[in-house]
Amino acid sequence: MRRRSALLDALGIAPSLIAARGLLPFAEATRLEVVETGSDGREHLLVPEAAAAWRDLRAAALADGIELRIVSAFRSVDRQAKIVRRKLEAGQRVDDVLCVSAPPGYSEHHTGRAVDVGGPGAPVLEESFARTAAFAWLQEHAPRFGFVLSYPVGNRYGYAHEPWHWCWTPALVGTPESR
Repeated sequence: MRRRSALLDALGIAPSLIAARGLLPFAEATRLEVVETGSDGREHLLVPEAAAAWRDLRAAALADGIELRIVSAFRSVDRQAKIVRRKLEAGQRVDDVLCVSAPPGYSEHHTGRAVDVGGPGAPVLEESFARTAAFAWLQEHAPRFGFVLSYPVGNRYGYAHEPWHWCWTPALVGTPESR
């Protein structure tokens, strides 16, 4: 808690801004495994349960002719702080940064359950991903594997629409939405 507060203070992110958006804090996962390695050699980590669900989801998509790849998965609080700091140092306003990046300590990526998804020829981390066959497949099938779209258009947290960002939600597994 103290570390998160210090990071937010150093970045100029007021607690009132977090409260006004209703952002939820997320703890960093400690038990992670490599679920996929990117073409750049970067290892993408998830908690074991989310990793198993991702592998099943990815195999089902591939069986339907849809190739999905992880663009980003687990991200530490410190890594999130670096991302936000880099944007601020580039001259972006805090309010603008927080529409596209969670403050450190408030990113679902910290949980080891969130993935940013892409695919061959698909736009990476762009809203136009919502017009791809991969996104259509995810909308129809991802809940069956416990994954939900975290930031749809007009989401309650004030983030931009992120059609590429999906989070494994254990509470969803076995519910009618997952069938």
